[in-house]
Amino acid sequence: MSDLLERLRDRGWRLTAQRRVVAEVLNGEHVHLTADEVHARAGRLLPEISRATVYNTLGELVALGEVIEVTTDGRAKRYDPNARKAHHHLVCTRCLTIRDVPAGAGDGTLPEDDRFGFAISGVEITYRGLCPDCQSGA
Repeated sequence: MSDLLERLRDRGWRLTAQRRVVAEVLNGEHVHLTADEVHARAGRLLPEISRATVYNTLGELVALGEVIEVTTDGRAKRYDPNARKAHHHLVCTRCLTIRDVPAGAGDGTLPEDDRFGFAISGVEITYRGLCPDCQSGA
């Protein structure tokens, strides 16, 4: 069973066939799919799943804090099931591949004097560059 499915089951979230398929599609490392990509993959597993069901399920998963909405290219939102581990993103500027990287040095800690009185609730850091395939021209 996937980590996301296990977390949802532990929370007592009602796992309908449609919800289960969406969670299964989001399983894995470095998963950052758009809603349309989730719908296409879920449709292969459960052909009758509707786009509205996928969007609603993704919205619920975000509201539960089990999935993170990520926008790295200023366009489509992507959905990241790695919501339990602090991490940043590494994005290829050519092919838009996204990888999770551990939070660590450069973790976005903002000194008190630079916060303008804000109570910081989170930080998002995105590293940009070319992935090995794009560097080699593959």
